[in-house]
Amino acid sequence: MTSTTGGKAAHTVKDLADAYDVIVIGAGPAGLSAATTVSTLGARTLLVDENQTPGGQIYRSVLLAQTADRERLGEDYWKGREIAETFLRAGAQYAPATTAWSIGPANDDGGQFIGHEVGVSAGGAARLIRARQVVLATGALERPFPIPGWTLPGVMTAGAAQIALKTSGLVPEGRVVIAGTGPLLYLLAAQLIEAGATVTAVLDTTPKSNWLKALRHMPAFLTSPYGSKGLRLLRTVQRRTKVVRWISGLSAEGQGELKEVVWTAGGQEHRTPADLLLLHQGVVPNVNFSNAAGCYHVWDETQLAFRPQVDEWYETSVPGIAIAGDGAGIRGAEAAALQGKLAGVGCAARLGLIGGEDRNRHASSLKVQLTKVTRGREFLDALYRPSKAFRVPQNPETIVCRCEEISAAQIRASVSAGAIGPNQMKVFLRSGMGPCQGRLCGLTVTELIAGERGVSPDKVGYYRLRFPIKPLRLRELASLPQSDAAKVAVLADLADTHHSKAN
Repeated sequence: MTSTTGGKAAHTVKDLADAYDVIVIGAGPAGLSAATTVSTLGARTLLVDENQTPGGQIYRSVLLAQTADRERLGEDYWKGREIAETFLRAGAQYAPATTAWSIGPANDDGGQFIGHEVGVSAGGAARLIRARQVVLATGALERPFPIPGWTLPGVMTAGAAQIALKTSGLVPEGRVVIAGTGPLLYLLAAQLIEAGATVTAVLDTTPKSNWLKALRHMPAFLTSPYGSKGLRLLRTVQRRTKVVRWISGLSAEGQGELKEVVWTAGGQEHRTPADLLLLHQGVVPNVNFSNAAGCYHVWDETQLAFRPQVDEWYETSVPGIAIAGDGAGIRGAEAAALQGKLAGVGCAARLGLIGGEDRNRHASSLKVQLTKVTRGREFLDALYRPSKAFRVPQNPETIVCRCEEISAAQIRASVSAGAIGPNQMKVFLRSGMGPCQGRLCGLTVTELIAGERGVSPDKVGYYRLRFPIKPLRLRELASLPQSDAAKVAVLADLADTHHSKAN
């Protein structure tokens, strides 16, 4: 089957084979590069992604972008077009608009481990597909930003606004305020202004003390690819809207919808009317899939998040599962593409498609490039480390778990009642058990509990997640082919029920 963009695509799960050498999950720069590399090296490869077109978040809808989008979104966005087009020319099979929701071990008839079984669904049906190797390229999530009023209509994440802009060309109307910290804050401000939005203010919550900690990394930053781009962005935004720095307090106010943004700077409270507040304080690895798959994770004190532990070929503690891109630690889009290539080379070597010498030869130039594109990253990590006041709610009534409407005070109280970690807390409050599965509260809950106990987040840990990690309809579950063992188990259960009733 051929896609409208020229690549081999499967639009229903019936179009997929029973088994592949490699399944790649996620079509951002890491996933596209991994699939292209490993398929070129001879592996039968499937790339699964929830979106209709390749690109991921950073290059979302890049194959549909027009010249105006190039000017509005910038040249960095346009780089994704070549990555996506190269993938579509490769030999990998592509499953767009397809959700991957589980990974489990696959065994042969003798019970021997032969790889992994990936659960996927599309078009109302589901399949379990085997793979000898799996590459997770699930990218990053925006860090939770729990402030008073962040659940009001009219308050969104900056990433959500960027998705609307890239996917549908939607430009927010009315008075827009952008608040938080991180490079994306200024990138989105520039993109929205260029698109015609009325950005009335950018409220920068970057702590003043971060500048002192970042100074020692500045020489590397100024000579890096980040340096000139960052300075250019800052100048553009400062020239076209009001930028307020050293914000120490922030809240959204209104009855039933956002009316005002309230902030504190220099010890003074300020207010401004707003129709839309966009929040952002950096991104963190999306660990839901790797967590549920049983991969070992560590607490990254620099990036204040959990990340999976990987080796130089991006293989995790679970044999046959690799993680490339921001899902393994935040390093940016160009680094993600190179990591995807390295993960693909690693998969090819483990499959026996190339030997150790060929693997190292393929990797040598990639590792040199990776070092180059990540130069200056330490400066960004130090400068944009979010303030504790915006990571851990100071107001006890602030909602932390949006799905279950659980406040910071309730979470702190659960620690006194015996909850030593997020998983024990579920017994008391159900936080992390809603539709988002902890994506919007996980790190906040961990840090709240750590603060109450006086220990590090590493000692507290994260939610223990279970599959399916994405919503799965009952009809999709029912459409899964039934094994002989499953049929026997059901018949035996029915027989036992009939026998007990008879007695």
